[in-house]
Amino acid sequence: MSTTELSSAELTISPLSGFTGALIEGVDLSAPLSAEQLAAIRAALHRWKVVFFRAQDLDHASQIAFGAQFGEVTPGHPYEGDSAPAGFPQIHTVSPAAYDHRYGTRYRKRQSPNGPGWHADVTPLINPPSHSILRAEHVPEYGGDTQFTNVAAVYAGLSPAVQALIGELRAEHRFGATTLAERSAEKIGDLVRSNPLATIHPVVRVHPETGERVLYVNPSFTREIVNLSPRESRHLLDLLFEEIARPEYSVRFKWEPGSVAFWDNRAALHLAPRDFEHVEGDRVLHRITLVGDIPVGPDGVASESISGDYFGAA
Repeated sequence: MSTTELSSAELTISPLSGFTGALIEGVDLSAPLSAEQLAAIRAALHRWKVVFFRAQDLDHASQIAFGAQFGEVTPGHPYEGDSAPAGFPQIHTVSPAAYDHRYGTRYRKRQSPNGPGWHADVTPLINPPSHSILRAEHVPEYGGDTQFTNVAAVYAGLSPAVQALIGELRAEHRFGATTLAERSAEKIGDLVRSNPLATIHPVVRVHPETGERVLYVNPSFTREIVNLSPRESRHLLDLLFEEIARPEYSVRFKWEPGSVAFWDNRAALHLAPRDFEHVEGDRVLHRITLVGDIPVGPDGVASESISGDYFGAA
């Protein structure tokens, strides 16, 4: 592929790294897309796992309308409660103030300096969202980037022996997987104790559209690999998390007002370094997610819910 290619829908698609991310230009996301444009964006998502758009004029309603062209839009978050914008239960606002309102002020400040680790959105659900769409409203002049990594490429980079080892394993994903969340006296503790979300997922899932095998664990939500001893689980997860964090699989995106990131939540993880919390300027982004399918492993066995309901359309 050339550095920049023109799709049949007259979109300019420019890859941003060897495995992950492409910038798409030549489209107005506030207007209905043609069938050719929809197909081109889907194809770019399948190849690059996350695509980015600049200078888009979207509000809550038009962001939801854009996402609805690719699938059913979910509520903003299983734990959204009263923090969604009035009239838009599909919107999940991402900002320090929204996080504090949702989970508690001290909880955010007691996390590690980088905040939540690499993750896909809400994998403790039996059917985690298939895609996420995040747009920037306010961002600081510097800091507050988001990193993305391609976990289909991570899986492909593992040795055949490790691929064989993990191919039939299952892992527990749990919201608030850290003891800090479970023991918290703030909102986050009440949420994870009163309405726990937990599912046993395959460690390797088969992507339902591309057929790729994808490494399906993440440091934020994966508690343990089941049917292994705690020590075996910890060592194996540490190995997989190290592979996920290798920089050659990732891309780093600098936000601007009007920027949009659209990623395949089944094949990409993301990470938000919290360097923006000590620079001037607010950081306010808004996310929607699309209804996902139940993961299935290479052995054909589907995920099994421990606690929590199917996450359907808003």
